Amino acid sequence: MQEVQVKEVARREKGRVFFRFDNGTEFTLYRSEIRGLPQAESTLLMTEDVYLPVSLYEKILTEIVGKRAKKRALFLLERMDRTESQLCEKLRQNGYPEECVAAAVEYVKQYHYIDDLRYAKQYIRYHQQKKSSQRLKMDLMKKGVGREQIEQALAEEFVSDERAQIAELLEKRHYDAAQADRREQQRMYQFLMRRGFKSTDILAAKREEHFFDEFQNKFQYNILYFCKNEMQYYAYCTVIHLT
Repeated sequence: MQEVQVKEVARREKGRVFFRFDNGTEFTLYRSEIRGLPQAESTLLMTEDVYLPVSLYEKILTEIVGKRAKKRALFLLERMDRTESQLCEKLRQNGYPEECVAAAVEYVKQYHYIDDLRYAKQYIRYHQQKKSSQRLKMDLMKKGVGREQIEQALAEEFVSDERAQIAELLEKRHYDAAQADRREQQRMYQFLMRRGFKSTDILAAKREEHFFDEFQNKFQYNILYFCKNEMQYYAYCTVIHLT
C-alpha cells in the first residue's frame, strides 16, 4: 500500500479533529498536533478524499497518535493497576486505533507496568477473606486474566478457610438455624452457591449447628456448573422436593 485515502475530516470540540481513512483506521488529532506538521503535510491531511503518502500516514500514526497512546497508558496505570485486557479496552474507549493500542501495551509490558499474574495474586490476597476461590476465579476471568495465570495465582496465594467464610457470612446475615423454615434455608443455600461456595463446604460449615439438617432430609441438591461465553462461570442450584 503506497497511499491511504482520507475519507472523513470532522472538527470536534476542545480543539480536536477526527479522521477516518479508507483502510478503516480512525483517530483524533489535536489542532496543536496538526499545526506541528509541515504546512504542506497538514494541508494535505485536512483535505477529504485526498490520498496521503503511506510514509506520512505512518509518521502520524506512530510519532503522534502512538506516542500519545503510550503516555495515556502510563497515566491510566498510575491511577490504578489494570489487567492487559482492561488497559486495551480503556485505550479503545479513548479513541486509539488498534495499532496504537497494541504498541502502547507492548511498551508498558516491557517495563512490567502491567503483569496479569501479579494482578491476579494481588487481587486474591486482597479479596480472599470475603470471596470463595470460585468467585475469585470468576471475577478475574471477567477482568481478562487467562485461566493458567488464575490457577497459578490461586495455588500460590489462596489460603482462606472457605467454611469459616461461610460461617461468617451467615452470622453477618443474622441467619438463625433454629428459626429458619424451609424457604429460608433454601434461600440461604442458593445465596451461598451464587457466591461460588461448594455444596460440600456449605453443608459442612454449619453441620454442627444443624444448619441444613432438616433441609438435607427433605431435599435433593443437583449442582450444575457450566461455562458461559468461555469467560464466566455460574453456579445453579436446582431444588427438588422428595416428599
